[in-house]
Amino acid sequence: MRTLTDLSRPVPRPEPATQADDTPTLPRQAPPHDSATLHVTGRARYLDDQPAPANALHVAVGLSRVAHGRLTRLGLDAARRAPGVVDVITVVDIPGHTDVGPVFPGDPLLADAEVRYAGQPLFAVAATDFTSARRAVALAEIEIDALPARLDPVAAAEAEEWVRPPHVQQRGDWQRALDDAPHRLEAHQFVGGQEHFYLEGQACLALPNEDDGVTVHTSSQHPSEVQKLVAEVLAIPFHAVTVEVRRMGGGFGGKETQAAPWACLAALLARRTGRAVRLRLPRGDDMRATGKRHPFHNRYRLGFDDADVLQGGDITVIGDCGHSPDLSEAIVDRAMFHADNAYSLGQARVTGIPARTHMPSNTAFRGFGGPQGMMIIERAMDDIARHLGEDPLTIRKRNLYRPEHDVTHYGQRVEQIGLLHELVSQLEASSDYWARRSAIRAYNASSPVLKKGLALTPVKFGISFTAKHLNQAGALLHVYTDGSVMINHGGTEMGQGLHTKVGQVVARELGLENAAVRISATRTDKVPNTSPTAASSGADLNGMAARNAAMQIRERLFDFAAEHYRLDREAMCLENGELVAGHGEGERRIAWGDLVQAAYLGRVSLSVTGFYATPLIHYDRASGQGRPFYYYAYGAAVSEVVVDTLSGEHRVSRVDILHDVGDSLNPAIDLGQIEGGFIQGMGWLTSEELKWDETGRLTSDGPATYKIPTIGDTPPDFRVALLEGHPNSQASLYRSKAVGEPPFMLAISVWSALRDALASLADYRLSPALDTPATPERVLFAAQALRQATATETSHA
Repeated sequence: MRTLTDLSRPVPRPEPATQADDTPTLPRQAPPHDSATLHVTGRARYLDDQPAPANALHVAVGLSRVAHGRLTRLGLDAARRAPGVVDVITVVDIPGHTDVGPVFPGDPLLADAEVRYAGQPLFAVAATDFTSARRAVALAEIEIDALPARLDPVAAAEAEEWVRPPHVQQRGDWQRALDDAPHRLEAHQFVGGQEHFYLEGQACLALPNEDDGVTVHTSSQHPSEVQKLVAEVLAIPFHAVTVEVRRMGGGFGGKETQAAPWACLAALLARRTGRAVRLRLPRGDDMRATGKRHPFHNRYRLGFDDADVLQGGDITVIGDCGHSPDLSEAIVDRAMFHADNAYSLGQARVTGIPARTHMPSNTAFRGFGGPQGMMIIERAMDDIARHLGEDPLTIRKRNLYRPEHDVTHYGQRVEQIGLLHELVSQLEASSDYWARRSAIRAYNASSPVLKKGLALTPVKFGISFTAKHLNQAGALLHVYTDGSVMINHGGTEMGQGLHTKVGQVVARELGLENAAVRISATRTDKVPNTSPTAASSGADLNGMAARNAAMQIRERLFDFAAEHYRLDREAMCLENGELVAGHGEGERRIAWGDLVQAAYLGRVSLSVTGFYATPLIHYDRASGQGRPFYYYAYGAAVSEVVVDTLSGEHRVSRVDILHDVGDSLNPAIDLGQIEGGFIQGMGWLTSEELKWDETGRLTSDGPATYKIPTIGDTPPDFRVALLEGHPNSQASLYRSKAVGEPPFMLAISVWSALRDALASLADYRLSPALDTPATPERVLFAAQALRQATATETSHA
């Protein structure tokens, strides 16, 4: 293992394809992230580090400053004459498709007559350097006749302004259940959006080919979609476009669909000029032009019995989708799928409305609508507890999915409910929840200003793309004659350790050290027609495809060895870099390299494609019923906060997490994903506030005005553990479970703990309304409202 001193010294060797160093690692151990050393030494090459030809052009994009209007004049003569400018394009210069909507139409590459949001691209300038391109953009003469901008998604929903039709999921007679319930509550909730704030912004490099094609290096989670859209914009066949992704400096969903338009612009300019073209968005332009996590307006009307158990009711979620469909239909659907979180709703109806506003088209973000959907039922759990004078954890435990109450409102049976209950019970005990609850109540009784809060919230998150056709993956595996292995798959690496896990899978199947396996960049000419790296399914899908390829190679080598060496075919295995055949005195061992060399001389193919498609899943959208998820991942978190009720400031003092990843593929990487996901979720719920002015212009367009969590916001007492002894009940990759998105929603416990602290101002009898993000201003206003409500009660007593 290298020391910090060793890491500070330059290493005189080229960057490896994936492995961070050459230290041998047994295949069943958990190797470090494949690029960890490269990251911390600064040698990891991101897209903007890629060398470009000396005559490469640089692109700047002109954006609208009006949220809605008619483009009446676009004067670009001065921009074309500006120093260094080589080409300027508008919508009329696009030879093929002008709409780059990923699923449904509605996303013009460049605006034509109508402007739909502030930040919409109007034209692009290619110049010999980026500064010249930016200066030329500023010379454009733009005239837009402003029209009224629709900025309120609730008003849009009421006016039936949708990007897609509303959707309903229903189980049982929800109205009767609500009417007959002894107790009923209802509430509204606003859940704010979130900027992806990836460290590496949207970027691409397009290189024209001699055969009239183009090669695009892009920071994208979906290379195949980039290939498709570039080809359609250029009006050329898909095979004329090659897209490559080596690594991304973060994605989080913001590069699933919204990396493609920039690649299309760069490719178009590369084809027009015959020169390499680099396009990278400055942070401010990136934030103004691209979509974000959908803000949601949620409402519940729920009935419960005298035992505090939900009987049923009605939940509505309204997503602010922006100006176009993008992925909003699926995102609102997933919010609906997760409006129950880990609780049986009883007889319930859930309605999802994808509202259209004059905003950038909001898009995928870690959790894909699931977090926004969970928020409404978690609010309800707290509200019921305050209404009945119970602890919120008691109400949550009584309403968890359980025997005879194990079917969701969309008809899927919830498996491993015993695991869910055990996980919550284990965390309840290991976190000393009840002892801390007593101590916090005593503290709050004697502390008039500083108030502490505590909350335990669970997570049940469905794993699979809800669009069935996306649940497939391919892989390409080569074994070279020295025994080294190269695997290429359709997943992209955005820092989450996907390549590390896939490399482990191949090494495990072939009985090799992890260092013997390399993963090349994701390329559309290696593995075609790939799904995006999203929905927490990267390892599940691509790992299984890689495993399928490795198993084919293994079986092919076994067949060869049985004939060539005259060995028993049924008693073979690959382990520790050897083929082992037979037992005891008759055992024979053949080195992996010797076996591969002999197979090559025997004219055995050492290259194979692998494939995997997720079984069992289905969903009937017409009826709102089905099994959209292959399995559920579970988790729970306990958060403790302290709130200054005179300023609204708060600190998260301790967090305990217990998370279910089945049989972990790589515990170190999984723990890192849980920690990172939690902190990102905490930022979404407490500090990351998106602000627009009354004209629809984004004002929080940089790190000075948009506050992501820093290292100082990390809880000083942060305890994270993986649930052990519970492999996945489904035949997933080595019985593991996905870990990318589910931990994000563990941060709901922070928001619930803030509400708990505020509730102490009313002796826990009232449930505070606290929209998100729970900024100091919102926390302060909630505290003031509770104090006023308590004073009113006292005066009436």
